[in-house]
Amino acid sequence: MTLPDLSAFDAVVYDLDGTLVDLRVDWNDTARDAAAVLRDAGVDADSLDLWKMLDAADDAGVRDELEREIAAHEREGAWVSDRLPLADHLAEDGVPSGVCSLNAEDACRVALDVHDLSDHVDAVVGRDTVATQKPDPEPLLATLERMAVGPDSAVFVGDSARDEVTADRAGVAFRYVDGGPSGV
Repeated sequence: MTLPDLSAFDAVVYDLDGTLVDLRVDWNDTARDAAAVLRDAGVDADSLDLWKMLDAADDAGVRDELEREIAAHEREGAWVSDRLPLADHLAEDGVPSGVCSLNAEDACRVALDVHDLSDHVDAVVGRDTVATQKPDPEPLLATLERMAVGPDSAVFVGDSARDEVTADRAGVAFRYVDGGPSGV
């Protein structure tokens, strides 16, 4: 793994999954269970991915139930997650650090606890912490606000094009972990 140069920044915000840890989540099982929640609400979710299921859950008034289902899978995956090399940098960098993730906040906190990283993180914002999700800039800006750090002195480190777009929209510098995007 190639670690990005973060030395020019006064604060670092990390994506979680694929950046600091690999959550062991069976996303097919998660999608199947999420679709069942929507079917129970009268929504045909067979052709929807998880992100579209969240939108459909909003429309059907079952967002909380769907979030609980997805978060349960993410927490299970967090308990058995693998620590990635960048996590060592987080523990050693000595600057304010945060996590901004598309995973549920509780799952992020479990993974950070499992890998003894919680004491090195000043703020955690998950998919369910604020009203919007990445690539909207609000989650990243909320993370920085909780860290009392301005966007111009921080860097966001992630593994996806969605992370890069989030940073751009928030006016925050961006670095890929391992040199390039892993997905969207």
